Amino acid sequence: MRKIAFVLIAVAVAAGVFHIATAPGHAAQEAEPVFVDRMIPGYRDWVLISVAREEGELNDIRAVLGNDVAIKAYREGKPFPEGAIIARIAWSYDASEENNKAFGRAQSYVAGAPKNGVQFMVKDSKKYAATGGWGYAHFNDGKSAEVALLKTCFPCHAAIKERDYVFTRYAP
Repeated sequence: MRKIAFVLIAVAVAAGVFHIATAPGHAAQEAEPVFVDRMIPGYRDWVLISVAREEGELNDIRAVLGNDVAIKAYREGKPFPEGAIIARIAWSYDASEENNKAFGRAQSYVAGAPKNGVQFMVKDSKKYAATGGWGYAHFNDGKSAEVALLKTCFPCHAAIKERDYVFTRYAP
């Protein structure tokens, strides 16, 4: 009888530990945010959302593109739904000697060499719950950036939570 009681207690304790370890949300609360780990094909064919000029350390000119889901949300002024993807591509910001010669003065700047990689934001509220429902990615030459760089994405975007963590406004 004593052996049966011991076995029953051991089974109950083991079941309780297993339940705690596998309880929904338990592991997710402690886990690092999951980052987008693959390049998203076809992004260069997406619709232009806007362009921006960044100075300082970035010193680039960039285009922000959206897949059909993101563009529809932007155009309708609605929240970004699951599956919305925003891409950012950037180039060096170069004076155009050719254009300046034609204008007769220095006033023209153009996109030069690709710079600062390709970045993505992917809306998946369940998978990326720890980062406001957005997964972040940064690729240099098709390879994912180091996790240390990716960890800087969400803290920066958190400053604009009221805009669903998205900096770029639609420029029709």
